[in-house]
Amino acid sequence: MASKKSAAAWAPFPHDTKAFAYAGDALKKAWPKLHAGDCEPFPDAKRAAALLKAAGKAAPKLEADALAEALQAAWRDFHRGEFKAAFDAGASLGPVGASVAVKALGIHTTYLVDDADAQLKRFEQAAALAEAAIVALPDEANSHYRHAFALGRYSQGLSIAKALKLGIAGKVRESLEAALELSPKHAEAHTALALYHAEIIGKIGAMIGGLTYGAKAASAEKHIREALKLTPASPIAHVEYGNVLLLLDARRNEDAAAEAYERATQCKPLDAMETLDAAFAADKLE
Repeated sequence: MASKKSAAAWAPFPHDTKAFAYAGDALKKAWPKLHAGDCEPFPDAKRAAALLKAAGKAAPKLEADALAEALQAAWRDFHRGEFKAAFDAGASLGPVGASVAVKALGIHTTYLVDDADAQLKRFEQAAALAEAAIVALPDEANSHYRHAFALGRYSQGLSIAKALKLGIAGKVRESLEAALELSPKHAEAHTALALYHAEIIGKIGAMIGGLTYGAKAASAEKHIREALKLTPASPIAHVEYGNVLLLLDARRNEDAAAEAYERATQCKPLDAMETLDAAFAADKLE
């Protein structure tokens, strides 16, 4: 039986959004903090023109000013929890709007979709959007990062045997390394690469994981600490630090992981996504 929160349902954001409107110039002013984790450039007219030129035939038939307005509107929707509107707007722009589309679809699916089959279909859809972005905009760090994010979430819904057989781990790592080569201070890519190492070790062991996939506990710790250094006020950085600790050694790290989740709940959310991240951390502590 399908869940009420099916792929078609787009369950609404369940918290107050008044603080996350970012109307007018407020979006640009808040942008550096809102996007400290993913290093997404602010979509002003200059940025929009560069995207249109880079995407070539894959670009939407819009002038730079109109594209800038469309992207800013989509990101406003994302930040205030209007995830469907953000996804629809981003997807309508093709690869140029893939960054906001994939993030909106991915965050909504992660937190607000319960049905496992619906989750898989959505993450598969998100990965396809990101793959098109990689083709059209290969020099954009988030083309690669969104691909890794979507594939990583997709693989979490599969058995470890199936995920490894499909070669997803290698694709995730390749995309994350490409993102970090283009944007070395991309905190969310550091976080995801930490999880890459930790999840493989947690699921198949340090020896096999290291020999077959190059997974190392030291690398997991290095990347998650870099993410925390870059975004100390981000709830998800602390949440994933706790997750990494548990994947590497749940028994030894139980208390430290709980402390990480507690720190996540103490961060002040700047938008709908961070509100969901902090709420997730609170649930982990119950």
